[in-house]
Amino acid sequence: METIEIKRITVQELDQLKEIGRKTFHETFSESNDDENMKKYLDEKFSSDKLIEELNNTDSEFYFATLENDVIGYLKVNFGESQTELKDDTALEIERIYVSKEFHGKKVGQLLYEKAIQIAKDKNVHYVWLGVWENNVRAISFYTKNGFVEFDKHIFKLGDDEQIDIMMRLELAN
Repeated sequence: METIEIKRITVQELDQLKEIGRKTFHETFSESNDDENMKKYLDEKFSSDKLIEELNNTDSEFYFATLENDVIGYLKVNFGESQTELKDDTALEIERIYVSKEFHGKKVGQLLYEKAIQIAKDKNVHYVWLGVWENNVRAISFYTKNGFVEFDKHIFKLGDDEQIDIMMRLELAN
């Protein structure tokens, strides 16, 4: 396999972000959720306006994983007030790591994860946290393998459907 590159993205790459975001979320969750809720979620969370707002937020960063200039996955991290829940200045939230289905098992997610951990260390945070759907066994296994432990649960709304996310965290050695 060619070298996978991880690069920070800007608002100029909005269309690519929208495309990979919608594609990977749909691939990951469409089989387990009804079409109407999936469409509602994708339309809300991956609208151009919503993504522009997130890309322009100085407390959030997006990164693409690319292979030969094709976007194959992406990462979104949040700090401070941009965190979806904890809003802890000593923490970094991994809000999204998604990889195109055809690249599952090829270490793309691990590279994006390692980028998130590097950002957390560069920002001197004490821990990294995230929420993962309780039925996403693949993701839970991935984070557990990387040292994350469950510390709480919260509600994640997909359209009209309230689902349970397991909240996981990883303490960083300072």
